[in-house]
Amino acid sequence: MSQDHEGQHQPDGPRGSAELHDPETDPLATYVLEPEDVATLLRRVVASPGAQTHTSHAPFTGAPIAAVPLSTPEDVARAARSARAAQRLWAARPVKERAAVLSRLHDLVLERQSDVLDLIQLESGKARVSAFEEVADIALVARHYAARARRYLAPRRALGAVPGLTSVRVERRPAGVVGIIAPWNFPLTLTLGDVLPALVSGNAVLLRPDPQTALTALWAAELLEDAGLPPGVLQVVVGDGPTVGGAVVEHVDHVSFTGSTRTGRAVAASAGEKLVPATLELGGKNAMYVADDVDVETAAEGAVRACFVGAGQVCVSIERIYVHRDVWDDFLDAFARRTRDLRLGAGLDYRSDVGSLTSAAQLATVVEHVEDAIGLGARVLAGGVHRSDLGPWFYEPTVLVDVSPHARLFREETFGPVVAVYPVASDDEAVAAMNDTEFGLNASIWTRDARRGAALARRVHAGSVNVNEGYVATWGSVGAPQGGWGASGIGVRHGREGLWETTRLQTVAVQHGAHTGLGLRRLFELGTDVWPQVYTELLRVMKAARLP
Repeated sequence: MSQDHEGQHQPDGPRGSAELHDPETDPLATYVLEPEDVATLLRRVVASPGAQTHTSHAPFTGAPIAAVPLSTPEDVARAARSARAAQRLWAARPVKERAAVLSRLHDLVLERQSDVLDLIQLESGKARVSAFEEVADIALVARHYAARARRYLAPRRALGAVPGLTSVRVERRPAGVVGIIAPWNFPLTLTLGDVLPALVSGNAVLLRPDPQTALTALWAAELLEDAGLPPGVLQVVVGDGPTVGGAVVEHVDHVSFTGSTRTGRAVAASAGEKLVPATLELGGKNAMYVADDVDVETAAEGAVRACFVGAGQVCVSIERIYVHRDVWDDFLDAFARRTRDLRLGAGLDYRSDVGSLTSAAQLATVVEHVEDAIGLGARVLAGGVHRSDLGPWFYEPTVLVDVSPHARLFREETFGPVVAVYPVASDDEAVAAMNDTEFGLNASIWTRDARRGAALARRVHAGSVNVNEGYVATWGSVGAPQGGWGASGIGVRHGREGLWETTRLQTVAVQHGAHTGLGLRRLFELGTDVWPQVYTELLRVMKAARLP
């Protein structure tokens, strides 16, 4: 899911699909990475001398990118101790100072976007326009929390047990050390985007990025220090989920995980054993409804973006589309045409619409789901082809119809550039079909009537519903919470609720008059046969006064 200075590493001209290099013979096969820059980033990994390494590969070519040191559970424990020590001083700083780090980071990520765009593309294989969504997302999140953190974390007053004698403040305290176990598909958004609210709340962070996209996460750690984050507050460990991810859960006070539902359940169980709160964004089988009153070209353009951004490897991307029969033929024609017109390529520029899948494993899942559906009678309107001429893991954006309920992609998350389209006869049938899933992450409704769209949205079982947009409207509204229902997770990111995920509530009640004869002691000294009667009358007075 998602990961130096402006203009430092420019490719020697655009490298489109016709200009791929042989990774066995061409030293430029991994494009723009300088060994000394990679070495500087890798030194940020908390790993023992002589650690084993994981070699990441560029999805565009299959060429090696870097040998990333792997942390051990002992390294994780050491990193957690360092983070805990640094957190005490960081939490003691005023919120205004912590927020200023985020404000500076906002400017830096925009100034240095060229380098991180290269990294995101090289590690994930996505098109540059999809990589830019991550840069824009981080700028939005940083700006929002820099401006709103003090308000979100401000204490609030509550009514005391005895008004006038009891004053109450509810305060939010940092959890301590927050563990973030991040996936590969958004190497910047799903690392730095979750790190920022945890930091501004006063926490330290123990971050485990996926080994495939570790360089982007390490670049983000470097950027944070350049923005003023003290050393030690953010610790980066790298390794597999069961070993290193499991060790992270063992040593933190809150865990944030983004990934599959199966793994999320294991993380939740492990966190539950330690009574550690967890925020989980898990799988999805996100649905779109195209109503009978749409402009089909507008809806088709939105559907293409919603389905195929990031080669479909997006938690909130659309994999099912339900189309009203009145616009079925026209929408299918427009959607299939626009899908076939998408430009695939591996260039570090904006000339491609869709990039590569990130791994052989993702390609295998996509191929298996498509072939299984075709074997059960599905028809291909666009795509359905592994484009090995472009790179090892390219797959054409694919539109299927007549998909059998017995096909794997009918219910399972494909997580690739594949969408199945189904006809429906009414709004009610569409809503029922959209809700016929264990997942509830994101949904989309297209209609000219905004009021109709909002009403339908309230009937859909999903944590976020976009009307006349696929996912950007909700995801980009960073002041509002984003989370899943059902098998799509628990907890949220974004908004004040996302910030509050990594805090603990503390209620401080001060009883006044205890030393002057006016405190609760006077009430209790009336005796057990009298004070309950007095307090009964007080409760009646409080209700009559409409005290909350």
